[in-house]
Amino acid sequence: MKNLQKAAKILKLDKKHLKVFAKPQKVVEVNFSVEMDSGETKTFYGYRVQHSNILGPYKGGIRFHPEVCLKEVSSLAFWMTIKCAVVGIPYGGGKGGVQVNPMELSAGELERLTRAYTRQIAEYIGPKQDVPAPDVYTNSEIMKWLYDEYCRVQLEKKQPKTKQERERIKKGCLGVVTGKPMSHGGSHGRNIATALGGVYVLEEILKNLKNKIKGQTIAIHGFGNAGSNMAKILAKRGFKIMSLADSRAAITSKDRKGLNINKLIAYKKKTGSIKDFPGSREIMANKFFGAEVDILIPAALGGVITKENANEIKAKIILELANGPIVPEADEILYKKGIIVIPDVLANAGGVTVSYFEWWQNLKDRHWEEPKVFVELKKKMSRATKEVWRNKEKYKTSLRSGAYILAISRLLKK
Repeated sequence: MKNLQKAAKILKLDKKHLKVFAKPQKVVEVNFSVEMDSGETKTFYGYRVQHSNILGPYKGGIRFHPEVCLKEVSSLAFWMTIKCAVVGIPYGGGKGGVQVNPMELSAGELERLTRAYTRQIAEYIGPKQDVPAPDVYTNSEIMKWLYDEYCRVQLEKKQPKTKQERERIKKGCLGVVTGKPMSHGGSHGRNIATALGGVYVLEEILKNLKNKIKGQTIAIHGFGNAGSNMAKILAKRGFKIMSLADSRAAITSKDRKGLNINKLIAYKKKTGSIKDFPGSREIMANKFFGAEVDILIPAALGGVITKENANEIKAKIILELANGPIVPEADEILYKKGIIVIPDVLANAGGVTVSYFEWWQNLKDRHWEEPKVFVELKKKMSRATKEVWRNKEKYKTSLRSGAYILAISRLLKK
């Protein structure tokens, strides 16, 4: 809300305009039982927070994590409201989660948990009501189970009398969730959408700064799905990936040629980490953000750039591929230092944008091939970046405030 209030102050808006965003429209808290493989029954707690549907159906991921709590889910639902408004897609913000460590569950237990949770929230979700997606420790297989269980609930409720009616109901349920497998109405490009969307944003910013792409040096903090795909796409486009960090190690290239990303991805798949990758040397994790690079990309955890390490940053540009990697105090320091921060609500919106494409295809019974998905993604991300940059220039502020100004203008128009 601080960023929203800051943007409202720049626009000279009355505080009453922001009251509608202060709290979620609806909070669903559930508890449910799941039978374990041992025959024991365990109770789990979950949430679905619906922040705003001003622009369209609620939209947001479902995470399975032991530290899921209402405060976290509510904050992420708010973020989704802003993110969808910034990129200009007809969604509002939502988020869900279950307090569980999925690593401790068998495949059967995970499926039963997903189905039980889906039944608890089934009346609150739907293709034109609330559309979940994958998030932390959830994936396309889990989304398939969610879709299937939601279908079962609808079939039980509507009791179709013919096979044709049954198939029509099932088809109508497709848009209830995105991030599904291709065999169940998923979209091409969803697995790299967050990273590719971030690349399109970065290229647009570099164009505005009149910076050449070839030879720009990069440090990426986080080498999971988003970070590794970001590294791969950037390297292919002529950027040099100089430093990387995962949960086990932080490394930098021994020479100025940069790290070989294709080999590094294969190496991590084999060893489980980037540690001791040939051609690299290890650096201290707490020194990573001080890397001598042009562009720094936090791609994993929130709150990693703080007032304690913000002054060490030498990069000229920071792209937030993770949600909330920069704390507000650090954001102020970076702005005063003249470092351009490309905010998360713009930089990582590629994922929700391709989710929107999937949902639209499901509703319209269409299928886009991969090149079409990427062309449409580039259009959306480039347009949003231009609008955010325009606000930055017009109001002489940061890109973050420029993004929030854009979001407010779209939300209050409704």
